[in-house]
Amino acid sequence: MSPQPAAPDRDVTVPRPGAAHRVHLAASGVSVLLDVTDGRVPAIAHWGRALGALGPEGMDALCEAMVPPVPQNLVDVPVRVGLLPQVSDGWLGRPGLAGSRPDGSGWTPRLITRGLRIDGTPPADAHAETGAAHVEIDLEDPEEGLAVLLELELLPTGLLRLRARLTNTGTGPYRLDELTLSLPVPATADELLDFAGRWTKERTPQRRAFTVGTHLRENRRGRTGADSAHLLHAGRPGFGFREGEVWAVHTAFSGNHRHLAERTSSDQRLLGGGELLLPGEVALEQGGTYESPWLYASYGDGLDQVAARFHRHLRSRPHHVDARRPVTLNVWEAVYFDHDLERLTDLADRAAALGVERFVLDDGWFGSRRDDTSGLGDWVVSPEAWPDGLGPLIDHVRAHGMEFGIWFEPEMVSEDSDVARAHPEWIMAPSPERMPLRSRNQQVLNLSIPEAYAHVRDQMLALLGAHEIGYIKWDQNRDLLESATRATGRAAVHDQTRAAYRLMDELRAAHPGLEIEACASGGARVDLGVLEHTDRVWVSDCIDPLERQQMHRWTSQLIPLELMGSHIASGRSHTTGRLHTLGFRAHSALMGHLGIEWDLAAASEEELAELTAWITLYKERRELLFTGDLVRADRGESPLWLQGVVSPDQGEALFALSAVGRADTAQHPRLVLPGLDPAAAYRVRALLPSGPPSHLTPPPWLSRVLEADGAVLPGAVLAVAGLAAPLLDPEQGLLLSLTRESAAGASR
Repeated sequence: MSPQPAAPDRDVTVPRPGAAHRVHLAASGVSVLLDVTDGRVPAIAHWGRALGALGPEGMDALCEAMVPPVPQNLVDVPVRVGLLPQVSDGWLGRPGLAGSRPDGSGWTPRLITRGLRIDGTPPADAHAETGAAHVEIDLEDPEEGLAVLLELELLPTGLLRLRARLTNTGTGPYRLDELTLSLPVPATADELLDFAGRWTKERTPQRRAFTVGTHLRENRRGRTGADSAHLLHAGRPGFGFREGEVWAVHTAFSGNHRHLAERTSSDQRLLGGGELLLPGEVALEQGGTYESPWLYASYGDGLDQVAARFHRHLRSRPHHVDARRPVTLNVWEAVYFDHDLERLTDLADRAAALGVERFVLDDGWFGSRRDDTSGLGDWVVSPEAWPDGLGPLIDHVRAHGMEFGIWFEPEMVSEDSDVARAHPEWIMAPSPERMPLRSRNQQVLNLSIPEAYAHVRDQMLALLGAHEIGYIKWDQNRDLLESATRATGRAAVHDQTRAAYRLMDELRAAHPGLEIEACASGGARVDLGVLEHTDRVWVSDCIDPLERQQMHRWTSQLIPLELMGSHIASGRSHTTGRLHTLGFRAHSALMGHLGIEWDLAAASEEELAELTAWITLYKERRELLFTGDLVRADRGESPLWLQGVVSPDQGEALFALSAVGRADTAQHPRLVLPGLDPAAAYRVRALLPSGPPSHLTPPPWLSRVLEADGAVLPGAVLAVAGLAAPLLDPEQGLLLSLTRESAAGASR
C-alpha cells in the first residue's frame, strides 16, 4: 500500500468535516446512535432502550444534549470519547490504540473519519436512520501512516458487535501493543458484574461498585480460562435476572484477551474489550494488517434479556446445531485409560439399551498413551491398546445406530512422544535452551509452524478418513506459559489461537457434518470465538450436580442450553467426592445438552430403569429446551432456585425448581414463574422420572399438581402473584411442565 497524502494541520482543534454526521440504528427494542460529526473518531451518543424515530432534528438534539460541559483545568473543548478512545481527543483514560514506530514515534495518533458506509453503500444524506445494519467507517492518520477500518453492526436480535482492522500505511514497521474498542454506558450503570472461578468451579459471579479507575480483567493463559470474565456487565444497582437496566460486553476470542470497565474523574464510563497482545506478537510492515476479534455488546432490562440477545443471535446462524441434540455417553469416568474392547462394547450395549445416541471414546486410544505422561502428538491408533484397530469398536457402536466420537488434544504434545523426539523445535518455548514448566505433564505444540500444523492435521484427517467418526471432543489441558516460537523466542499465542481455529475449519470442511466440542480442562474455552468453529462446549470437568447448578446458571448468560455439555454423573462425584441421588444428578443435567459420564456396568437395574425414564423425558422436551427462551427468577438469597424455558409463543414451558442449600427461615419466598402469559391459563403437571423428591412438603396447589392430570392455574397467579413454595431437602429438584389451555379461568 502506498503512502497517503500529507496530513492536515494537526494544530487545529477539530479535524475537517466528514461526509455523514449521524446514524441511528434500531432493532428489537435497542437503539444505537452513532455520531461521526466533523470527521472525528465515531462515538456512541446512545446505546440502550429504543428511542423511536428521531429524524435529523432529533438526532442532532440528542447528540448536542450529550455534550458535557468543559471542566476547569482540563482541555478547552468537551472531551468526546470515541469507539477507539485516543489521547489526541483529550482522553486521559486507557487509549484504544497503542503502538509505536521503532524510533518511539507514532504512539499518539489522531485518527479522523474519511468515509462511511451503511450495508456497503455511502449514505445519501448527513443523517441516516435504519433498522439492523452493518456500518463501516474508514479512519486514518496520514501523518503517522495508520488507517483503521472500524465495523459496527447492530444485529436483528438487538445485539451489537464491533471490530477494527488496522493497516500500516507508513513506510516503516509499526509495533502494535493494543487495540481495544469501547462503548459508553450512562451514569446510572453504577454496579459491575463479571465472573471468576477455577478448574472444576467455573463462572463464579462477583459484583462490585463501578468506582473511579479501571476494573481490568486480563487473561494471559493463552485460552479463555476457567477464571475468565465471561461477560462484563454494568447496570443499575441491584439489577437482577428480570429487572434493572444492564449493559454487557464479551470479547469473542479464545486466546489472551481483556475486558475492562473504566470510569474517569469526569464520570465518563466505558465498557471495552479486545485481544491481549504479548510483546512483539504483532509487528506490521508497510501494508500489513491486524484484525481485532469481535466485541459483542448486549443491552436489556435484566440479565435474562441480555442473555436472550446472545441466544437468539447464536440460534439464527445458518450453521447452528439442530434442536435434536443427541444423548451422549462419554466413557472417561467409566474406564479412564483402561481401554478394553470387550468392556467398551459391553458399555455400548448398555448405552444403546438406554436410548443413548452418541458414544465417545476419550483419552488413551493413541500412541504410548497408557497414562497422562506420554503420547500426546502421536495421533495414531495404539497397537498395544487396540491390536485390531478401532474398527471393531466403531462398527459395534454404529450397528446400534449410535454415532461414534473420539477425543483429541491437537494443540498439545508430550515430551515423551515420537513427534517431540523427532521435532523438539515444534515445542513452544522462549528459546532453544529453555523449556516452559510442564503442566499436566505436557507442553504446547506450535501450530503456527506450518510443518507442525500439517503433522497434526494429516494424522487427524487420516483417522477421520478411515472410519465413520461424527464427533470430536477437542481438549486443551494446559495454559500457554512462555508460549513462543522456540527458534526465535517470539511470542506466538496470537498465531497459535488463529491456527487452532483454522485447523477446526479444515477438518469440518473435509468432513461436512462433523461436530466438535470445545473442551479445555473442562470449561476453560467458553467464548463466542471458539463457537464459530465448534458446536458445543464442555461446561466443566466437575459433574457434581450441585456445583453444576451454579455453572449452568451463569454459562447460560452467554450461550443457549443446546451448546452446553451437561452430563449425568456417577453416584459419587469424581471431582468433589459428594454422593447424590440419581434424581438430582439428572435434574441438574437436564437443562443442557444431555449426556452420561458413568460406568453403566456398575448401575443397578433400578438405576438403569430410572435413567431410561430421564433420557425419554429429555428426548420429549429437547425441542422446547433448545428453541425456547431461558428465564430465571429473582429470588433474593433463597437457596431455592427457579429457572425455566418458555416457548416463543408462551404456549409451553418447563421449569426446574432446585434446592441448592438450606434456608435461614422456615419458609421460602413465593414462586413467580417468569415469561408466561398472565392472561392465559396453564395446566401444570409435575414430571417425576425419579418419583417425588424425598421429604417433599407440598403446599395445597402443588398437591393438586402432583395428581395425574395436574391442575389448571391462571397465568396471573403463576407469573404475577406467585405460588407458595414447597419445602425441599437440600440437593433435591422438582420439574414442572406447563401447557396453555385457554384464556385465564379459575383453577380446578
